[in-house]
Amino acid sequence: MSTTSITASQSGSSTSLAILVGRILLAAMFVLAGFAKLTDIAGTAGWFGSIGLPAPTIVAVLVGLLELVGGLAIVVGFQTRIAALALGAFTIAATLVAHLNFADMTQFLFFQKNFAIVGGLLVLAAVGAGALSVDGRRG
Repeated sequence: MSTTSITASQSGSSTSLAILVGRILLAAMFVLAGFAKLTDIAGTAGWFGSIGLPAPTIVAVLVGLLELVGGLAIVVGFQTRIAALALGAFTIAATLVAHLNFADMTQFLFFQKNFAIVGGLLVLAAVGAGALSVDGRRG
């Protein structure tokens, strides 16, 4: 094996590891948030109702499932592009519903953070899950 092949192989390995770590870091927030919503439907529905969302209990369950299942899909790298796009669309919608009070610096920071997360999800949707994933194993 030539030096060029070893370097390319090591580079591919580093890239795959970086994508795996990035997937875990991006998805952790969604997995934890989804789990929290699903284990406190009443509390989540109460908050959703207070901000004017319709059918807050149904929305709480659907959002909790999207965050938990979508986050886990990204962690293991299964249908990663679809999961990243779904969570990105959800994050934009959630931001537009709950984080538009720019007079409140905390809400403004949440707005910025969420759009940065959407950026990461779009990059993940573009590059895919990498070799260290279910998607990578399926070829």
